[in-house]
Amino acid sequence: MRLYILFSFLLLAENYFHFAVKFGPLCSGNSSNRKRGCDTKYGCGNYGASRDGGKRKHEGLDIVCADGATVYAPFDVKLNGKAVPYKKNNAINDGINLSGEGLCFKLFYVKPVSYSGTLKKGQKIGTLLPMQKVYPGITSHVHVQMCDRSDPTKYF
Repeated sequence: MRLYILFSFLLLAENYFHFAVKFGPLCSGNSSNRKRGCDTKYGCGNYGASRDGGKRKHEGLDIVCADGATVYAPFDVKLNGKAVPYKKNNAINDGINLSGEGLCFKLFYVKPVSYSGTLKKGQKIGTLLPMQKVYPGITSHVHVQMCDRSDPTKYF
């Protein structure tokens, strides 16, 4: 019985801790982490938004960021290597795997300063790549995707 109570408490504490985590500002020029809305041609930036005529779902959350803007560490993070959103190479096919605050996540469309090491909250991760070259007219953004592909919205 005591073990059950302890386990239940630890599980509750872990769930509370993750809900308490909030991303700090990701991008210069967007200190409130404003989310990308919907673009007529390219769809919406929310988690679960339809892609390819309903054939698949958007597996991340898009945070508005201008092409060439600085992308910052949202909290103390470990840089865990390269992450790419596409199989076919293009001008924005770069990103990084990160972990911190008990979370594992990826940032796409970012050219990192480095793919390894650690950063403190607010330090430069890299620069947003030129989204307009690949998707003319889209609201440029950083794509945030959890490693387990769960919904990152609650962290914003």
